[in-house]
Amino acid sequence: MRNWTLKGIAAGKATTDWPYPDDLDNGQERMRGFPKFDPSRCETSCQACIDICPTAALSTNRSEDIASNVQLDFGKCINCQICIETCPTDALQNSADFMFAAKNRNDLIRSQQPVTEAADRLRSKIEKHFKGSLHVRHIDAGSCNGCESELAATTNPYYNLHRLGIFFTPSPRFADVLLVTGTVVPQMIGPLQRTYQAMPNPKFVIAGGTCSISGAPFDFGYAAGNGADPFLPVDVYLPGCPPSPASFIFALLLLTERVEQKLKDGNYE
Repeated sequence: MRNWTLKGIAAGKATTDWPYPDDLDNGQERMRGFPKFDPSRCETSCQACIDICPTAALSTNRSEDIASNVQLDFGKCINCQICIETCPTDALQNSADFMFAAKNRNDLIRSQQPVTEAADRLRSKIEKHFKGSLHVRHIDAGSCNGCESELAATTNPYYNLHRLGIFFTPSPRFADVLLVTGTVVPQMIGPLQRTYQAMPNPKFVIAGGTCSISGAPFDFGYAAGNGADPFLPVDVYLPGCPPSPASFIFALLLLTERVEQKLKDGNYE
């Protein structure tokens, strides 16, 4: 025990100061972010990325004018990077952008036409009630456990989620936020809704991971699901397959309005 204590003292502080402004080290330096999409670079009649996308995140409404109608739905994107490798015009490029949590589902869609709705489900008093402390009830509603692995890392010594006043609770009676991961398979719809109903007001919902937003890439078959949106009023959408620990933290801070949203109409600022 003494040796471990001495090693800890010698190593010094392990926890990052991110997301505070003075510290830009968020532990994501080697991680590839979501594709950066510039629809203006698309060529007429080219649909190489649409054909190769495994989750239909890339699509178009009118085949006769593909170049002006291609859209990228980050709510279906699993960040496999295949579209970037396939695109012949560099309309899709690599990026380091990972803080893709958004309060509006349409903010996850990148297209030529802005689609953001004016309505925002978040309650106006959220900052007053939850800026100092937030208790989260996590429910796995049919996940591959990738999100759970990343979520567990938020409490490790590097990220130390508790320093931000955010805690996980095993009981919905003490929860402010319901964090849903997984596609929401049919067997989990009832337990998920009962958990939400047991939470005190005001209460909020985060859809964590691409499959909890749209079901992709498991949105097929009798045992699959299409995400949490049809069953719960989602307040924050966090795409990723899986989202990184820093992404989960960003989504929780976005919910409490402690950080600014980086995404609008699919554009990352």
